[in-house]
Amino acid sequence: MMAVQASLGKNFIMNILLAASSLIFPLITYPYVSRILLPDGTGRVAFAVSVVSYFTMTASLGIPTYGIRACAGVRDDKKGLSQTVQEIFLINAAMTLLVCLVFALCLAFVPKFQDDRVLFLVCGISLLFNLVGMEWLYKALEQYQYITFRSIAFKALSVVLMFAMIRSQEDYLQYGFLTIFASVGSNIFNFFHARRYITFVPQRPYHLKRHLRPILILFALTVTTTIYTNLDTVMLGFLKDSETVGYYNAAVKIKELLATIVAGLGSVLLPRISYYIKNRQFEKFRELIRRSFAFVTVFAIPLCVYFIVMSDYSIDLFYGPAYENSVLPMRLILPTLICIGLTNTIGIQILVPTDREKLVVYSTCAGAVTDLILNAVLIPVLGASGAALGTLAAEIVVLLVQLWFIRGEIRSFCTLMQLKKILLALVPATVILLFLHTALHLHTFFMLCVTAAVFFPVYLVVLLLLRYKIKLRG
Repeated sequence: MMAVQASLGKNFIMNILLAASSLIFPLITYPYVSRILLPDGTGRVAFAVSVVSYFTMTASLGIPTYGIRACAGVRDDKKGLSQTVQEIFLINAAMTLLVCLVFALCLAFVPKFQDDRVLFLVCGISLLFNLVGMEWLYKALEQYQYITFRSIAFKALSVVLMFAMIRSQEDYLQYGFLTIFASVGSNIFNFFHARRYITFVPQRPYHLKRHLRPILILFALTVTTTIYTNLDTVMLGFLKDSETVGYYNAAVKIKELLATIVAGLGSVLLPRISYYIKNRQFEKFRELIRRSFAFVTVFAIPLCVYFIVMSDYSIDLFYGPAYENSVLPMRLILPTLICIGLTNTIGIQILVPTDREKLVVYSTCAGAVTDLILNAVLIPVLGASGAALGTLAAEIVVLLVQLWFIRGEIRSFCTLMQLKKILLALVPATVILLFLHTALHLHTFFMLCVTAAVFFPVYLVVLLLLRYKIKLRG
């Protein structure tokens, strides 16, 4: 039990490093790439990557989540683990082959795909290599140190290649390849590294049917989640033009970087939460959830407020003056940070480990329907801002539905007093931030540094004065 507790702290540190790398590397590349490719080039790549993500999601079924569960249960038995991995891999391989055939037909007959056929083919490479990656195996084994250092290594190489290969506005194909390079490289490395934990010698007889039902249930969850997270970009691509997609994608990229930090704790806690529930250690389970709620609220809310106020400077730093039209969509979509953090805690850390996946599916279905309807209405009129409003509404709906499902349990996980202290601490910090935003006229980079150096310390000091406590150790 002591080893289990020690690994949790180490895993959390590794996840923080991984989240930090997801923030730092784009900070290096986005300003360079966006200024060269301009909104049209980045928009074309964003559209292709979003479309391919649907095919990847379909090929993966619910395996990314189910694989963690299934492998974690037999991770101390190499033979049993190898058999489980091979069974899941066979299911994944069959589905990947089918999806690749459908993808080829789309490239041949869908006009929108034919316009950028080569770009779609380049991005489609990730479909095949996603199969061999088996990231779920490493998460089940809690190999977060390996995941982190491998990911950072390939991201660093990707950064070097971007500066070397992207030189003009016509280099969007290279950008499309480098967008998927880190994941493809990681997947190839994963496949060969897996020999350390499993054997590829066939472990017959296979029992594929036992995996199908839970995989399909979690696939339904993945489908609905992917719909309302990627539908905005895809619908913008069909209803508007690549330039509009580029403006919107600029706002979404910054939001996604921040969401990685806010929701990153969930991937570390899920295996441990499942362990506590399986062993009926319910008080330890509740304590972890309390920490998770505290972590999300104390970080997500101030991040949201700060970047809403400083959106104009953030867009200018990341993308340059050509992306001025991204500022309003960014301000509209940033409140989803809070929703994403809370739904990650409720859905992935409470409902999924307690065998209530169907409730998560219901909530994400409600969000997907909301997103589809509002995007269809708002995008033709408001463009990128309409897509941002549709996504925000979808995330709010998902959160409200999940809160309804756990309405009888919520008091054991968090209190209104915690939220009141956070909001009170934000008042003086936000007033000062608004004043600085108006009064100072510094270079973009220094403006962000100065305002952040004032806003966040003021917020944290007031929190301490209000005696707000958050326990993240253990």
